[in-house]
Amino acid sequence: MVTMPRREFIFSSAATLAAFSANFAQASPSRSGETLIPWLDQPPPGADPCCTTPMLWENFDQWITPNEKIFTVHHFDWPVIDAAGWKLEIDGLVNNPMTLTLDDIKARPSQDVMFTLECSGNHGFPDFTTAIGNAEWVGTSLASILEEAGVKGDGIEVAFWGNDVGDITLKDAIRDVAMHQNFARSMSLADAMSPHNILCHTMNDQPLSPAHGFPVRLIAPGWYGIANVKWLKRIEIRDTRFQSLLMARDYVTIREERHNGETVRAETSVGRTRLKSAPGRVTNHADGLRISGAAWGQPIDHVEVQIDDGPWVKAFIDWDELAGKSVDYAWVFWQLDWPDATPGEHRITSRAFDKTGNMQPAMDDPLITGKHTYWESNGQITRIVVIA
Repeated sequence: MVTMPRREFIFSSAATLAAFSANFAQASPSRSGETLIPWLDQPPPGADPCCTTPMLWENFDQWITPNEKIFTVHHFDWPVIDAAGWKLEIDGLVNNPMTLTLDDIKARPSQDVMFTLECSGNHGFPDFTTAIGNAEWVGTSLASILEEAGVKGDGIEVAFWGNDVGDITLKDAIRDVAMHQNFARSMSLADAMSPHNILCHTMNDQPLSPAHGFPVRLIAPGWYGIANVKWLKRIEIRDTRFQSLLMARDYVTIREERHNGETVRAETSVGRTRLKSAPGRVTNHADGLRISGAAWGQPIDHVEVQIDDGPWVKAFIDWDELAGKSVDYAWVFWQLDWPDATPGEHRITSRAFDKTGNMQPAMDDPLITGKHTYWESNGQITRIVVIA
């Protein structure tokens, strides 16, 4: 397998987990007069070579991440696109090939989705923790466009091609091939037809920026960032599974599996987001200490917190304030008061449970210990704090 070095990824600032904001009812404001107790294990600024201006987790205080704070990634050259001349092709195994302009897409019925976008490499390394952000995305239904194009009976796969292009070389025992290649990813037709997928042109009430995929990108709620193709150029229906650099050779998770007493290694392309949570901050107040954080990746049922080797305690999530709001694809904030904290160093761990009963795995779970790549790292996160 040919793997793209991390230095070839280009990231910008990323907003991360944390406290509460009046921008959203459930994200209640911080307590007046409270003080922040910094994490002892916070990576220093600049420690992550992939993020140019990484933020401390504790310093981010908004449920909706400002556009300029959400991480960006590009693997090839950053395309410069003129909106007036941009077109999106819908072709391949369709009865009615289509070519859409930006005005065509904006003229169609719009839908929005609140979705926490996370890089599949987030938390894969100790110093890489900021590739996540929550936004409201607006666009038009992908499924409706595919229906209008009329997918033929033998169409099973939908490939999304970006305008970004790069040169790659495959070099191994039997290949020495140089290619000029567009960024491309795919998903099955059934996955593409999800009513939640949109061809997105607006992010937090603003047109997509060039960094975030202007003029149109795919937003596939519940999928890692790599699947949410930016700078869209073409959508192609195919009759075979699609393979590309960023599906079959990179962004591949290798896990150990047991079969009839034998250990085998299975390779799977990075796809859907995994259940995850993390402690975000600890604050001190006249009313006592409080731990807060976020959970995401799957529809959240509840979160539990463990301090040192103590019992797991259910954290508070204000579900009454969330009633009627669509947050299945967005992070939710939790909090736990800590009235009996003792002076000294403490370890704080959180674990999330989704609505089907799945639990975020511990770091010694075979799902984590048997994983040999840094993608899809969703093990329980422990932070260290010192109480004076």
